[in-house]
Amino acid sequence: MTQDIKKIGVLTSGGDCSGLNTAIRAVTFSALTKGWEVYGIHNATDGLFVRPMWYQKLTMADFEFPYATLGGTMLGTNNSGNPHVLTREDGSVEELTDDELVQRFTDGVHELGLSALVVIGGDGSMAIVSKYCKAAGISMIGIPKTIDNDAPGTDTAIGFATAREVVMDALDKLDTTATSHHRVMIAEVMGRSAGHLALQSAIAGFADVALIPEIEYTYEGIVERLKQSFAAGRKHALMVIAEGIKNPEGKHAFSVNGRTFGGVSSYFAERLGQDGFNVRANVLGHIQRAGTPIAEDRLLASQFAVRAIELLDKGQNNRVVIHKDGRVQDEDLDYILKLANTPVDPNSDLVNTARSLGIYVGEK
Repeated sequence: MTQDIKKIGVLTSGGDCSGLNTAIRAVTFSALTKGWEVYGIHNATDGLFVRPMWYQKLTMADFEFPYATLGGTMLGTNNSGNPHVLTREDGSVEELTDDELVQRFTDGVHELGLSALVVIGGDGSMAIVSKYCKAAGISMIGIPKTIDNDAPGTDTAIGFATAREVVMDALDKLDTTATSHHRVMIAEVMGRSAGHLALQSAIAGFADVALIPEIEYTYEGIVERLKQSFAAGRKHALMVIAEGIKNPEGKHAFSVNGRTFGGVSSYFAERLGQDGFNVRANVLGHIQRAGTPIAEDRLLASQFAVRAIELLDKGQNNRVVIHKDGRVQDEDLDYILKLANTPVDPNSDLVNTARSLGIYVGEK
């Protein structure tokens, strides 16, 4: 059964990544071919909460080069974690209750005349927006994105492939300076609880050590691997560390705000330096979220977006587009929300590949 849709909205929520603009473009183009109007909501759901609202009517002309090829999101996003506190454009702050947020959202989508909303974000964002959409009586389809590649229910998500490419490129560059100065270069990458980015980048970037949250390691194991590398005649080494690992004392490293992981590579640089290694630590940080999306992310974002529009056209609601078993599918959002985020399988082919290549990935 097809749904009588005339206008839809699209928004991005949570952390940014490459491929979001491609997804927004594909949502827009696919919807326009059906004769629908598309409204881009700015700064996640904040665009519907504030008054006057933040939004724009999207047309094909909005995606003239280079906008669709840029990283980040042309609509803006929000990952503050507190939807009750809104910061207006003039800098003033407004606090809203749950009931007020629901009412603002409902009034906003009705004022724009939206029949549905496409949410490009994580499972947390989808869960929140789904409740708002149900209250407002409109449909919602979710599209997953995360550079951590741990979104539940899907084998991959928008942003991961480009982030992996960025890290691999950084490792190639670190390799040349490491070789020149006979150093151990450490690259600390994003990954709070999942090591997909660190593991895959380490393999592609020819690293010697890859530390991820899912597999326990020992400091002695790291040192032994580095010594083996130098004993074999190499004069440098590369380490890739996921930001969410604990140091050998069982402690996480946090950035200045005490909330976000970051800085564990400094621990290893200092300790390995004390043990006679020439070491430099590099925190890649938000550069991993940036960059022109590579073909893999553009294809995935386009496929996800087209599937989302097809679902809406068929009258489907509260679904999440996923990539499973090599093809694009969709699943009930409530089912997806019951699943845990997807960690690295310690017995996976990729872990076995890394170990067979001599990469230290922790203890078996």
